[in-house]
Amino acid sequence: MAAADSKIIFAGPVGSGKTSAISCLSDIPVVSTDVDASDETKARKDTTTVAMDYGFLSLEDGTLVHLYGTPGQDRFDFMWQILTEGGLGLVLLIDAARPDPAADMLFYLDAFEKFIAETGAVIGISRVDLSERDIYGLLQQSLIERGQLLPMFEVDARKDEDVNLLVQTLLAVLSAEV
Repeated sequence: MAAADSKIIFAGPVGSGKTSAISCLSDIPVVSTDVDASDETKARKDTTTVAMDYGFLSLEDGTLVHLYGTPGQDRFDFMWQILTEGGLGLVLLIDAARPDPAADMLFYLDAFEKFIAETGAVIGISRVDLSERDIYGLLQQSLIERGQLLPMFEVDARKDEDVNLLVQTLLAVLSAEV
């Protein structure tokens, strides 16, 4: 990674842990654009992000890593393009407790396809404790069938060490591609 400031994008469905993950890393309280949920999202959580979440991490060399979380609802997908501009890479969080995590993953991989091709990505599977299915195996099989192998980990988006693992893996992937 270079001396210039960088930004990492966190994406995924509503409730997958984007805001929590950014909170784990950020040196400041997360700036969010959460509003009361008014649609089917209300069944999952009380509020939802409509523009972005933002935080930053200061590295020892003075580099700032800006952390942007995208809205999870596809009706706000216009923000995805805006937020990925100049981005270093993508942390995709998938909620294992949702009805079809594989479909969610494929949807977001397609939505961010160009950005991922130009940068890199890592996948974190959150809320695994709330699912009785082998979500990791299911998602891995979906990636193999697609011919798109990406690093993937089961994570708790509220735990610093899990989120750090995702970011460090993303940085290793980006370094290897240079």
